[in-house]
Amino acid sequence: MNYELMNNNKVQLSGIVKEKPVFSHETFGESFYEVKLSVPRLSEHIDLLPVTVSEKMLNYFEVGKKVSIKGQLRSYNKLEEEKSKLILSVFVREILEEGEQENPNIIEISGFVCKPPIFRTTPFKREICDVLIAVNRAYNKSDYLPCIAWGRNARFIKDAQIGSKIEIVGRIQSREYQKKLDDGRIETRTAYEISVNHVNVFSESNIEIIG
Repeated sequence: MNYELMNNNKVQLSGIVKEKPVFSHETFGESFYEVKLSVPRLSEHIDLLPVTVSEKMLNYFEVGKKVSIKGQLRSYNKLEEEKSKLILSVFVREILEEGEQENPNIIEISGFVCKPPIFRTTPFKREICDVLIAVNRAYNKSDYLPCIAWGRNARFIKDAQIGSKIEIVGRIQSREYQKKLDDGRIETRTAYEISVNHVNVFSESNIEIIG
């Protein structure tokens, strides 16, 4: 993997292993497992984030144990109820030593706007903007990462054009929502997204720093 692809999607997380690892898939004879990591915010809220880890690192992921990792936020499509659903997970590349990580949840991505941003205002007059970013990966693949911006950052991102290059620094967060099923039942689901702290948008002729 070249330098650019290694650095356009960087995640560091530190949290507590909440569930026993569950087998996810096998690639070239190597097994990978999904683990849920409990990561604290500065507030009292806890984000329960999915992490994909190789069998070679499983000894670090015992339930109740604290672990700090470095990796990338990956996406893939999964067919559910005959509809394609975007699934996100942090792919673990490295285990960090205790004390190496000051911020328990930070992500830096560089990619391209691939859908028109969706701007809205809450009943309490808070401005929000959702945007989907395509981040290049090795072997001609891309990860599609949903991001949410607030306030000033939301006002700037709402004008970003499809194809614009964008850099974002933020954190990964989990959010529960209610989904109404075809049979009328209401199901609680969890969504994952990048909460934007800082953002730069690049045009073809110049660079505009917007947050």
